[in-house]
Amino acid sequence: MQAATGQRDRQATSGWPERLWIVRHGQSAGNVARDDAESSGASLIELAHRDADVPLSALGERQSQALGAWVRALPPAQQPTLCLSSPYERSRQTAYAVMSALTRTQDEVIADERLREKEFGVLDRYTRKGIIEKFPDLAEQRKLVGKFYFRPPGGESWCDVVFRLRSVLSDLQRNHAGERVMVVGHQVIVHCFRYLIENMDEATILAIDREGDVPNCGVTEYAATADGKGLALQRTNFVAPLLDTGTPVTRESDRPAGAR
Repeated sequence: MQAATGQRDRQATSGWPERLWIVRHGQSAGNVARDDAESSGASLIELAHRDADVPLSALGERQSQALGAWVRALPPAQQPTLCLSSPYERSRQTAYAVMSALTRTQDEVIADERLREKEFGVLDRYTRKGIIEKFPDLAEQRKLVGKFYFRPPGGESWCDVVFRLRSVLSDLQRNHAGERVMVVGHQVIVHCFRYLIENMDEATILAIDREGDVPNCGVTEYAATADGKGLALQRTNFVAPLLDTGTPVTRESDRPAGAR
């Protein structure tokens, strides 16, 4: 009976989730390694793992726990009912911290490969200096084409990411209307969701990107509109959960500017 009632409730709401939070993962070991490589003038970012397996840093774990504490403090009727995550380790760890704070199990985090980091192909692990030295033609092509459309060999453009996220939004409308959904992903994932949900064009989203990196564990929040026809932006880059607990806010990019 409860399941049937829940189904009727979802059908009676709009075609969108009641609330949607899009969160960037906590600071990762890759963020720290990238900064070290850029500051030392190295050509390569030294990492012990492939990108999908890069874990959170110790600070990233604290940031994720602070986010979880904020979610736990919400009234039960305002807490997430569903958590989707990039399958990358740093995102899953962040999502697990949130679900743990809600006394939910890791099995309740749904890993969705469409939420994975933008793929950088042959430019992966190279710093800005390394890209210019080893791939000067690609560096020039990126300048000409622009980061929104530029696709490195073996990698993706922002448009490719947008394409896969369109189907995520369709699934949310079809299967999770009326629910409260938290999505944990990466910086480009946050930007590309904004591009889609807010009906932006290339110039608008790239201007937002130039304003600065999305903070680790920063929250972008949407609510279903009263007419049920869309999602309305509530806030972006919300970091009060970190500030309220005295947890440092970080904004490092996952990749050097030359590869993004």
